[in-house]
Amino acid sequence: MTEGKPIYLIVTFALPLMLGNMFQQLYSVVDSMIVGKTLGVASLAALGAASWPNWIIIGMVQGLSQGISILLARSFGKGDDRELRKGFGNSIVLSAIFAVTLMVLANLLVIPVLHLLDTPHELMSSSLSYLRVAFSGIIIITAYNLLAATLRALGDSRTPLYAMIGASLVNVVLDLLFVRVFHWGIAGAAWATVAAQAFSMLVCLPAVLRINQLRTTRADYNPDWHLIKHMLILSTPMVLQNFLIAGGGMIVQSVANSFSVTFIAGFTAGAKLHGVLEIATSSFGFAMTTYVAQNMGAERFDRIHSGVRSAIWAAVATACVIAAVMLLLGRTILSGFVSGTPEETAATIDVAYRYLAIMCYCLPVLYLLYVFRSSTQGLGNTFLPMVSAVAELLMRTGSALILADMIGETGLFIAEVAAWFGADFVLIGSYLYTVRKVENKYNHKTDALLMQAD
Repeated sequence: MTEGKPIYLIVTFALPLMLGNMFQQLYSVVDSMIVGKTLGVASLAALGAASWPNWIIIGMVQGLSQGISILLARSFGKGDDRELRKGFGNSIVLSAIFAVTLMVLANLLVIPVLHLLDTPHELMSSSLSYLRVAFSGIIIITAYNLLAATLRALGDSRTPLYAMIGASLVNVVLDLLFVRVFHWGIAGAAWATVAAQAFSMLVCLPAVLRINQLRTTRADYNPDWHLIKHMLILSTPMVLQNFLIAGGGMIVQSVANSFSVTFIAGFTAGAKLHGVLEIATSSFGFAMTTYVAQNMGAERFDRIHSGVRSAIWAAVATACVIAAVMLLLGRTILSGFVSGTPEETAATIDVAYRYLAIMCYCLPVLYLLYVFRSSTQGLGNTFLPMVSAVAELLMRTGSALILADMIGETGLFIAEVAAWFGADFVLIGSYLYTVRKVENKYNHKTDALLMQAD
């Protein structure tokens, strides 16, 4: 990514990721559709009650792997194979420790968390069974995310796409088998997802092993505390960032849980399509992190500026297209999530579509959020993006707690887009500050070298 037209590189790198994310979203969408259609509105609501505790784990795992990928992309951009191998070996050690610790803590805290969210008594058993199974796959999820992040850091966005396509097909087949044929209930959907994640990990593993620059020796796995410290400096703010975002979502979910089961089900269906709205924007985010990190390693700041400008235009245009499509087809898609009496179905779909419409109208704001957050992280500053997550937390929870009391259900829908605006306010300034600081540091270094040469 250090040579060639930025917009072409960014879009061609992001497109496979978009397709991969599309199939990854099929995990949760298909889970919800099959659970809602087969088991009914109450089970769909139970899945919704389990969604944020599950997302907080996935978000923390992704935060770790994204932080590691910045370091690997920078080493790759510099052409330092020795540093790259050492970084990869130490990232495996760090990820293994992280995954085991997280799995133990998640299983210990799952019941108190569900009570903290005011999960209705009639949903508690189903939500708990789903989360117990999901948390059993934390090591698998961590392994997949590390392998996929490593491939993306080195410019390969196609292999994670193939992994997601295959895993999605596995997920659909096993969902139908476990939920409809074996009658395992909501836990069957969780088992299908864990199995699909294992499949995606097994697809990425051979691709990583084939990369010559990553052919490690035993010495590469010996802990390099300076390197591990650098990984943690990059990753910890991203882990906390995703933790804060998920924490805000859990507070919103606790407010939603105070409404009817029909509302919880509709809110869940709308939230699942929120993931579909994010398909392209998270892809632009991954592309920008890799693009900026590699060009920073090569000290090509002119390319960073032009790449970010191109990404802004591409992201906003994509957001407008996706929003228009979802507004036109939203009710039709949502009808696939719900079964029950005509009145119950109509009420659930109405809740979900109102939530979806509010998000669609503000979608460009979300897409700008990802471009600026990922570009700032690619520059090596993961602290200020974490600050933006604090802004998201305050806006999301404040809006949910205040507006839900003032205007009812619609207040919960507004809380999501309010969080996007709050994060953008922090992130635009964060990117401008960081890129100037990094560029000035480079210019000072260049001036010093020229003076020594004279």
